[in-house]
Amino acid sequence: MRDRIHPSWENIIKNTTQAPYFDALTTFVEEEYKTQSCYPESDAIFAAFDLCPFNEVKVVLLGQDPYHGPGQAHGLSFSVPEGMKHPPSLVNIFKEIESDLQTPYPTSGNLERWARQGVLLLNATLTVRAHEAGSHQKQGWEAFTDDVIREISVKCTDVVFLLWGGYAKKKEKLIDSSKHLMLSSGHPSPLSANRGYWFGNKHFSQCNEYLIKSGQKPIVW
Repeated sequence: MRDRIHPSWENIIKNTTQAPYFDALTTFVEEEYKTQSCYPESDAIFAAFDLCPFNEVKVVLLGQDPYHGPGQAHGLSFSVPEGMKHPPSLVNIFKEIESDLQTPYPTSGNLERWARQGVLLLNATLTVRAHEAGSHQKQGWEAFTDDVIREISVKCTDVVFLLWGGYAKKKEKLIDSSKHLMLSSGHPSPLSANRGYWFGNKHFSQCNEYLIKSGQKPIVW
């Protein structure tokens, strides 16, 4: 199942991938991919860990599930492949960046450009059945990604965690706030954004200010 993963992550995830639950998770995912239409493609399940090496993580952007529509998910939270129509949450992310940083709205929804700058685009659940949101939840993915967040918190310093929406905010307990920055707000989905819980959070400028103060390069959002 782990076709694409940067070598720098191997020791970080070694213990969790050897845990009994991970064997059960692997069996579940492999069976789902054999018998159902699932996303992302099997070789992209761990794309976030391939494009953003562990020792280069500067920002963790946590999503919940991959997109479950055809051709959308490609292993990075909130991202879609080149040429794909931008989903509503991504539209609102780009609108906030446009407002916060005074930069033009991008044509591409492919966020690989962020990942290559040190943004770990991590979904709490890395796979999903087509057209069935949440269908692969509570099978072990959450334990795996919680372990990843803990390892980053313990072994890294000055990482920015972007926690959008109630689900992501629950991860605060895994993060040492004395050595990292946590930025929380409502989710960028239309339901939350239209109620005033998203726009104006200025997370992107705050993130870059923190990175600069800690001696790191800012992200070109």
